[in-house]
Amino acid sequence: MTAPRRRQWSLRRRLVVGIVALLAGVGIVVGSISVLALRQNLVARLDAQLDRVLTVATAPGGRIPSVGEPTDAGFRLTATVVVVSSGDQVQSVYLGSDRPPTPLTEQAQERLLQVEPGHGAETVTLDGLGSFRVEAVQTPVGTTVVGLSLAEVTATTTNLALIFGSVTLATVLLAATIGTFVVRVALRPLGRVAATATRVAELPLSTGAVSLAERVPEEDTDPDTEVGQVGAALNLMLGHVEQALQSRQASEQKVRQFVADASHELRTPLASIRGYSELTRRAGETLPPDTTRALARIESESIRMTGLVEDLLLLARLDEGRELVFSEVDLVPLLADAVSDAQAAGPEHRWLLDVPDHPVIVEGDGARLHQVVANLLANAHWHTTPGTLVSAAVREDDGWGIVTVEDDGPGIPESLQPLLFERFARGDGSRSRETGGTGLGLAIVAAVVDAHHGEVAVESAPGRTRFTVRLPLARTDTEDTLEDPRPASMDA
Repeated sequence: MTAPRRRQWSLRRRLVVGIVALLAGVGIVVGSISVLALRQNLVARLDAQLDRVLTVATAPGGRIPSVGEPTDAGFRLTATVVVVSSGDQVQSVYLGSDRPPTPLTEQAQERLLQVEPGHGAETVTLDGLGSFRVEAVQTPVGTTVVGLSLAEVTATTTNLALIFGSVTLATVLLAATIGTFVVRVALRPLGRVAATATRVAELPLSTGAVSLAERVPEEDTDPDTEVGQVGAALNLMLGHVEQALQSRQASEQKVRQFVADASHELRTPLASIRGYSELTRRAGETLPPDTTRALARIESESIRMTGLVEDLLLLARLDEGRELVFSEVDLVPLLADAVSDAQAAGPEHRWLLDVPDHPVIVEGDGARLHQVVANLLANAHWHTTPGTLVSAAVREDDGWGIVTVEDDGPGIPESLQPLLFERFARGDGSRSRETGGTGLGLAIVAAVVDAHHGEVAVESAPGRTRFTVRLPLARTDTEDTLEDPRPASMDA
């Protein structure tokens, strides 16, 4: 089982997200570099102050700056730690604004005494006291360690980071709002191009008009812009498509005209061939058996060719919108007569008729609709074996008159079903006529039904084939129409 395809983002969303992500990334990088640079600068200035404090503290009569006293670094000291080691004697003190001078714990003393003299300042974290920049010097009497608190440095850099973060967030939100509007305006021409392509895609180009009036507006075909290039290319393509459709229409029209003219011209010689062969065979003169058989074959083939020519002529006229005479047609007697004719032609089959006890009136050509039903019944007769049950029914459904022809024969191959209503479509051996067929019967069905603004469909599987014809009902009041006296069903 394949995983469902993830829905792709639109170009508008990708552009807005890209702009917002870029601004957010720039803001984070700039803010981070600024905060780090400031912190390094403040730590360097604190280290310089630490050197001076340490020099003063180790000098004779020196002192440690008091807490809160301004320093040369531009900020106030919040806490100071001092450790003096002389032999086995260790003295330490914590000077902070949060408490009075307090001796350091042994752990804090040990940690501060680990700082090696002469190696410069380093950062030391003391439990419960915070972080300090600590430096140690060797004196004649021992080691002195002094540390200045990093609390003020940390507070300054934290405030700056919060300011940068707030400004970056506000900038990203503003950029998302303005970017959405700007991108929407910028992509409007592309939307108009897409709308034009959509309208063209919805046109019935296979059967509709060959003239394509849809074009991208001129303001969206500027070759200096990317969208204009797309619009100009689409207009050029639509022009080529229109020319191709016109060429196809002209070619099809020539073919239809040729078929109509050829079919019309062939009717007379075929009738003459049939007449002369029938006249010769019935002249009463004794003819050799081979000659008699040949004349019979000529007569039968001329009959078959005449039927083929008539079908081709009918299709050509239907393509031109001719040949139909519309009036109100009751599908109930039409179907009953067609089933009766089919039963007479195929008594080896079982025929079932199912019709309502009221008329089903449609607007159409009665002769051609009878031909539709007759072709469907003949198709079921010729393509199934003797004993097959063929059912024909008519009913009304939501403004449609529906005719169905169903059989329980071997079915239509699945590969043939999409091509079933095309001209000269032939089935495989399981559904082909023993005497040969023209392949135009179902094509005539589709053409006549389409000319009546109806629909025809087929459902087939082994053991069940069903053709369904839907025709729009006539706009008449059928409640006052006399009921058909025929029985509702006939089983032969």
